[in-house]
Amino acid sequence: MAVLVTGGAGYIGSHMVWALVDAGEEVVVLDRLSTGFRWAVAPEARFYEGDIADTALLSTIFSENSIDAIIHFAGSIIVPESVADPLSYYENNTVKSRALIAAAVAAKVPHFVFSSTAAVYGTPDGTEPVLETAALRPESPYGASKLMTEIMLRDTAAAHDFTYTALRYFNVAGADPRGRTGQSTAGATHLIKVASEAALGKRNGMDVYGTDYPTPDGTCVRDYIHVSDLANAHLKALQRMRAGGGSIVANCGYGKGFSVLEVLKQVKAVSGQDFPVRFAGRRPGDAVLIVANPSIAMTELNWQPQHDDLDFIVRTALDWEEHLGKRNQI
Repeated sequence: MAVLVTGGAGYIGSHMVWALVDAGEEVVVLDRLSTGFRWAVAPEARFYEGDIADTALLSTIFSENSIDAIIHFAGSIIVPESVADPLSYYENNTVKSRALIAAAVAAKVPHFVFSSTAAVYGTPDGTEPVLETAALRPESPYGASKLMTEIMLRDTAAAHDFTYTALRYFNVAGADPRGRTGQSTAGATHLIKVASEAALGKRNGMDVYGTDYPTPDGTCVRDYIHVSDLANAHLKALQRMRAGGGSIVANCGYGKGFSVLEVLKQVKAVSGQDFPVRFAGRRPGDAVLIVANPSIAMTELNWQPQHDDLDFIVRTALDWEEHLGKRNQI
């Protein structure tokens, strides 16, 4: 049997493909290459270029491959952009996911792993790591579009022979420790990616949005998870469902947070480079503080993080950024 990875040429998706290949899985990738790269896809995977809502293409993929699971990453992810252009997010993240889910049901694909987000929570009450049972109060169309897809999956699983796992993750960072793939999208907004570019002189500094939040240093606090640990959580979710496990929702994070300024300090320390930091006002849609309680992922998925270390996360991000610089010179 094969696994279909949507968005498999993108940042997280390409890591997922490598993790599946490393585990001996047969992998099929569907990506329209809007932010992904064909070269980032493991050569062992079978690649289809196209949109996840292209029903004719999906029919072809399902007829040409014996697919028993979908791992769905494809979507738009920039919070401020979703506030400025909400309808495009509801189209790309919700409407198109509905088309993919419908095609999966029609093709009798029994297992579905969904790349969801901690943005479904908004800013939780208090400062304790957030549980999956916390109130769902997304503060951006991005978070709302992902929550709508979770609801569709829940209702689909209740009506069909269909099992899903929705993984709500926090801030994904770092790169493959073996140097095979990493965050490569131009103009990416991930904090550690942007800071790594600034440290290597690819940007003339960076902006910090909001210094008046009710946190110890006034900047937002987030839980940062290494992308390889995240890919492994998806693999564990797939293995659990194949073994007969039911549908669940699980947080993926490390259970501790770092502020924006703490992350920048770490990037400067690891790189040995200083760079200008400009302070600006808050961005719309940003939650104040959000940290995961990953106990369900650890117990239900038997997931054990291997890279729970901000220094390691930053080092792999910087290594990949240097690799990209050399690649672009070729």
